[in-house]
Amino acid sequence: MEKKGRAPKFAEALVVFVLIITVIIITLNYKVGMQTPMILGCMISVAFAMYLGYPWKEIEKGILDGMTSALPAVPILMLVGMLVGIWILGGTIPSIIYYGLKYITPGFLVPLTFIMCAVTSVATGTSFGSIATVGLAFFGVGIAMGVPAGLMAGAVASGAFFGDKMSPMSDTTNVAPAVSGCTLYEHIGSMIWTTAPATVICLVLYGILGARFGKGTVDLSNITLIMETLEEHFTISMVTLILPVLVIGMSVFKVPSYKSLGIGVILSGVLAMIMQGVDFKSVVAVTMQGFKSDTGVAQVDTILTRGGINMMAGTITMLLAATAMGGVLEKCEVLKTIINKLMNWIKGYTGLILVTMVGTAATAAASGNMVLTLILPGKTFSPAYEKMNIHGKVLSRTMEDIGTLGLVLIPWTNPAIYLMSTLGVDTSYIPYTFLSLTVPVIALIFAVTGIGVWDREGNPVKRR
Repeated sequence: MEKKGRAPKFAEALVVFVLIITVIIITLNYKVGMQTPMILGCMISVAFAMYLGYPWKEIEKGILDGMTSALPAVPILMLVGMLVGIWILGGTIPSIIYYGLKYITPGFLVPLTFIMCAVTSVATGTSFGSIATVGLAFFGVGIAMGVPAGLMAGAVASGAFFGDKMSPMSDTTNVAPAVSGCTLYEHIGSMIWTTAPATVICLVLYGILGARFGKGTVDLSNITLIMETLEEHFTISMVTLILPVLVIGMSVFKVPSYKSLGIGVILSGVLAMIMQGVDFKSVVAVTMQGFKSDTGVAQVDTILTRGGINMMAGTITMLLAATAMGGVLEKCEVLKTIINKLMNWIKGYTGLILVTMVGTAATAAASGNMVLTLILPGKTFSPAYEKMNIHGKVLSRTMEDIGTLGLVLIPWTNPAIYLMSTLGVDTSYIPYTFLSLTVPVIALIFAVTGIGVWDREGNPVKRR
């Protein structure tokens, strides 16, 4: 009979966990992508399991069990990639951008910058693309009007990362529930609780601060160029906006994400052929390869060269590698050992959520990577939420509240560096990134009061 490995001591578990994080962070600095660091982390976890005496058959089972937990997210990510490609080909995303730019009003410039960056990032699922295109365009308009660069950059950042947090097209929005044990729409529904009031606060603050800069005259040639380019290459129509409304509507009525996204892909393909005059072959091609924009206008080409299953291949590979690593760590009880020790200090769900917030913030500051900031805390704290009978959507929301939004507040992280280099600003934007500053405060209030905290059956928890 094959010998079963032993459970690690707390010191052993902590050392190997810190070692894995350290190796991942160091490897990330070599700009080799996210897949290689995760595979190295998996290899370290396998070596540690062997050190504890686990036979290969058990280790292999841990790998497969971990990867199996990620499989429900894989077809969703593929459907999202397909949908983004078709929405660009069919004119849906170009129309969203066009109508947003068309109704620009100088007195409403700062809050409109927040809104347009949010709409663009929700539609495309990318904060970086939103920053480099619509964000950059509005930033230039604001500077020309005399609006402080920090305020404009803060509005761009808040809007762009709103979409990265809330969009079903975003990789972070799909990864968070995949490692937390909830569905995509459970996760998005949970995030509304903290994000909606913060968004209202943002609009009020940006409206007040922006109103004083609304009387100047400004050259809108850059905005006009984008609009004219979109009109030249796409049929811009309100009809193309039916599909996003339909997909969002199905999510509101809790239609399963596979079904709603699948219906969206089919209907979007049909509408693309009707509205843009493309053939069936083009629709099929864009679902795999994505849309390749070649308008000659860099700002337009940057935001519209997206989509397809190929776009999601890297995220899927990284997710499988990460969950394989987590499966091995669970099999040899590394995570269980660490969590059991933490649970000795945690009293009630408030303590658990607070520890999650601190752990996510620490991972964000150490790694500087959006997806890693979700995967490591998700795999670490998920057993604790299950043990305390707290729904996984509370965990996934907390990680995005702190991780996805918080990264842009840390100057040395990838999102912050990208924002500063793209817009040409320094850290003066940080005090004006109101969404990233207010959501964690609301999350903290909820953790203390029990608002927006549910048990695993979906019932509100009792305050304790």
